[in-house]
Amino acid sequence: EMTTSMGSIVIELYPENAPQTVDNFVQNVKAGHYNGTIFHRVMPGFMIQGGGFTSDMQEKPTPRPALKNEAGNGLRNAPGMLAMARTSDPHSAKAQFFINVAENPALDFRAPTREGYGYTVFGKVLKGMDVVQRIVKVPTGTRPPHSDVPLKPVVIERARLLDAPTTQK
Repeated sequence: EMTTSMGSIVIELYPENAPQTVDNFVQNVKAGHYNGTIFHRVMPGFMIQGGGFTSDMQEKPTPRPALKNEAGNGLRNAPGMLAMARTSDPHSAKAQFFINVAENPALDFRAPTREGYGYTVFGKVLKGMDVVQRIVKVPTGTRPPHSDVPLKPVVIERARLLDAPTTQK
């Protein structure tokens, strides 16, 4: 569960599809990495991205190594699906993630090449899509070198693990 300054988002994780990615995310939650980070990139019709910057746009250090891309796991970048953010290097994801607010097939795995790897989907919003929809509508601007930054920070106040019943994808 992510408690944000705009409400709570409950996420189901899929370790059977993306074991290393889920383990990394869980370890970051346990270490308190996401507490106090923001959704620093908000793009209507695309996604909201967070987990890497503080409200003053300072990147939060991530002690864990970059992940091997697990995007070829059968999950798609569809509305409500959680995926790892990365650089142009397919194997560079560490802590930042995004929640898709639209169908984003261009982000899905196509081939094990630099251009075709895609972005690893590893979870789904179970509750709080209304919160995600409110976040994606906040006014944004530029805080060089970053664009699409909410003018008023949307803070992840706390991330914690819940014991959840097994559900269907």
